Amino acid sequence: MEAGVPEHVAIIMDGNGRWAKRRGMPRTFGHKEGAKTVEKICRDADEIGIRYLTLYAFSTENWSRPEKEVSALMKLFLKYLDICYKNAMKEDMCCRIIGDKTGLSEELNESIRKLETDTADHKGLHLQLAINYGARDEITRLVKRVAEDAAKGTLSPDDIDEAFISGHLDTAGIPDPDLLIRTCGEQRISNYLLWQCAYTEFYYTDVAWPDFNREELVKAVEAYRTRDRRYGKV
Repeated sequence: MEAGVPEHVAIIMDGNGRWAKRRGMPRTFGHKEGAKTVEKICRDADEIGIRYLTLYAFSTENWSRPEKEVSALMKLFLKYLDICYKNAMKEDMCCRIIGDKTGLSEELNESIRKLETDTADHKGLHLQLAINYGARDEITRLVKRVAEDAAKGTLSPDDIDEAFISGHLDTAGIPDPDLLIRTCGEQRISNYLLWQCAYTEFYYTDVAWPDFNREELVKAVEAYRTRDRRYGKV
């Protein structure tokens, strides 16, 4: 990895709908164009030396969007996972879906299982897609499992420390993000990787996700390189 390049970059891919609306197109058109951007950014990230890329695709709150839009997104995820599978097999990319998979269709879960299983040993870019993901939901699911194990007597309070929690979140085994990028001008974390982003550097850009490209990614990495990384130490 090139010196100064963040090992793990997380991105909140914001602005697909607004991007489409400005062009007189339906929001679904923006989501389709955003999926194309995902393909390009995966290759760009790999080429510039980023090891892990985690993308916020669909939050637990996104179910409240219009039914037609949600249905179109689920169909788009199915189509994209097929494309992702082909790219991963060709480019040695390791893929993983984070989030509550129980809330997804069996068809989508089958595609996820195939993608994760067949790419698990790949050595290239590690891509995490957050689908039906919310950080509060992630932590709540963890607490429920801890309570169940404690009730069964298989877990002691002394077993629980920061490493235990990190190792039982959806991102277990993945280093915390060094850099989080949010597109399209908003400056909030939106229930994304709350535990994991404790010491993450944030970068905001007005560029909407469909227009985000290699040049914009490099700008974010260059901004990251100027930060004084002390990991919370005085």
